[in-house]
Amino acid sequence: MSDDERTTPLIRSTTVLCVRRGNAVALGADGQVSMGNTIVKGGANKVRTLAGGKILGGFAGSAADGLTLFELLEAKLESVGGNFTRACVELAKDWRQDRRYRRLEALMIVANHERSLLLSGTGDVIEPDDGILAIGSGGNYALAAARALLQHTTLEAREVVAEGLRIAGEICVFTNLRHTIVELPAPKEAP
Repeated sequence: MSDDERTTPLIRSTTVLCVRRGNAVALGADGQVSMGNTIVKGGANKVRTLAGGKILGGFAGSAADGLTLFELLEAKLESVGGNFTRACVELAKDWRQDRRYRRLEALMIVANHERSLLLSGTGDVIEPDDGILAIGSGGNYALAAARALLQHTTLEAREVVAEGLRIAGEICVFTNLRHTIVELPAPKEAP
């Protein structure tokens, strides 16, 4: 074990879940921040809208790093004329290759009306087959719950996110039951 590993507390902080149903997409996260076995905060906000409300974003990991990644994505969106997929690929590439960003310790989920993507510092840009993404310490519990709910209920995307986060919060000790959910409702059809 290195000196850094002995002196730096293990930080686990969240469950983030993104669900797409029909033309609607919802993204939510719990609010717990933990350091080791101690709950430091219960109401952190780890999701937000970006690009004037056209994109949803959520992160798991370091808050400062997650917020930095949101800013970098917005800058990339501006530099590529708003092309969502291209901005995400460019961000993942920079995150992996640029010395300034390599140490950012977080995972991101971002979504617009067309697609949901998971971004990582190893250069991953992953789009799920089923429209569901989950990250964080309770991510697998939320993912399993959301898959079952989509297959066996008619709940809306926002309701699936809320229920998936609730289930994860009842299982994962690093996830609480205080949730923030943002959504992109289905676009209104022109008359």
